Amino acid sequence: MANTTPPPYARIVAELRRRITDGELAPGERVPSTRRLAKEWNVALATATRALTVLRQEGLVDARPRVGTVVATPRHHPAPPPGHRTADRPAKETEVTRERVVRAAVGIADAEGMAALSMRSVAARLGTATMTAYRYVGGKDDLVLLMADTVLADLPLPHRPSGGAAPADWRGRLEAGARALWQVHRAHPWLAQIGPLTRPLLLPNLMTYSEWMLSALDGHGLSPAAMLNVNVLLYSHVQGLAVQWERETAARSTTGLTDEEWLADQSATMDALTTSGAYPTFTRVVGALGRDGYDLRLDELFELGLTALLDGVARLLDEARGCSDGEARGRCSHGEE
Repeated sequence: MANTTPPPYARIVAELRRRITDGELAPGERVPSTRRLAKEWNVALATATRALTVLRQEGLVDARPRVGTVVATPRHHPAPPPGHRTADRPAKETEVTRERVVRAAVGIADAEGMAALSMRSVAARLGTATMTAYRYVGGKDDLVLLMADTVLADLPLPHRPSGGAAPADWRGRLEAGARALWQVHRAHPWLAQIGPLTRPLLLPNLMTYSEWMLSALDGHGLSPAAMLNVNVLLYSHVQGLAVQWERETAARSTTGLTDEEWLADQSATMDALTTSGAYPTFTRVVGALGRDGYDLRLDELFELGLTALLDGVARLLDEARGCSDGEARGRCSHGEE
């Protein structure tokens, strides 16, 4: 007798579809992440990804960057009949391209974080066999580099066709470059995780960014090493804050809690710390915030840090100009005021 038990991904689809149609999961509400589904149903991440892909193809869920997969707004088309198996027919291999593989991978990383990304999860999202994806990219490491170069191509630098005129002053150019990089990292937080500063990614579109930043510093008296240091500092400022977006994505995916819900769970611990008497300055500062508390806004921190860094660059340029010739250069080389 043939085995009529539905495959694991289909059972997950059926349960989530029921929760959505019964109203247990409302439009805009997060559905369990691939990692939570894999843990709860004891299946592979790729199986969980396939289940969410089926629901996305049915129009029941949407993937949102830095949020995850949420219930879609109803589109007034009939629910699939019992036994409906959207993903049972893999897409024709002729429909798979390297661009589609890369874009599918970007979608997974945007919604679920890099931990959810694998060649199997990409193939599941495309509705094809894992080996088919390998025909277009050499493996996960190659895929991540392609993903990075693809999203960095969207850097909104002013000199690009839709970006307007480029600022003429060094500070305006550096601000424009840093904000463009921040904008891309906000949209794709996983970018901050793909490589250490000591091993820079030699990607064409990242080189475009570095060319922009270095050209802003060129001709102002800085040494080549100082120019590169400034470029790295501004880049790491963006990365250092953007990595928090990625960690929040991962934390939501793992715990199912928003940052507000997590903070609410920590209230007893916070009360114990602030009433212990061991941290008087912290307690006074937090208490002065009142009932609204402290709202950590990464965009504000980015602007605060960018201003401080550029003020420091301005001092470097003033010093470089003061040491450009004659007696002043001699004094500076000996560290004299």
